[in-house]
Amino acid sequence: MSNLLEGYPVITEIPVAWGEMDALNHVNNVVYFRYFETARLDYFADIGLMEEMQETQTGPVLSETSSRYRRPVTYPDKLLVGSRVSELAEDSFVMEYKIVSKQQGAVTTTGTAKVVMFNFKTQKRASLSESLLEKIVSMQPELGDVVATTD
Repeated sequence: MSNLLEGYPVITEIPVAWGEMDALNHVNNVVYFRYFETARLDYFADIGLMEEMQETQTGPVLSETSSRYRRPVTYPDKLLVGSRVSELAEDSFVMEYKIVSKQQGAVTTTGTAKVVMFNFKTQKRASLSESLLEKIVSMQPELGDVVATTD
């Protein structure tokens, strides 16, 4: 199953809860956005984004998000959610998610989210710090060329 999440530097394991099921006996579509959020916060923790936000008052704001449902997920199951940055700009980045069902051994869902950096003091968009850029590139070296073009 690890080959299904190749290229995703952060993997989050999430157990499916009985209460996430809908009347059609599968995980409700809105729940996947919570799964993405959990994976996104794990990625942010790995790059120290939330700690930096405490110091600088500049942090992430979700601009848009989407999901593509490929296979239904049912209880009981454990999901592996891979997260990575797929696009990097001076003041924003796009994250990609891939959800793999341990029970099915298959990809069930994919998604994206655009995250914009925002200065909560000035109420304006802000640039990603050099520190965050370096941490993202250290986890995903293939983004190094993209960062160089954003200076």
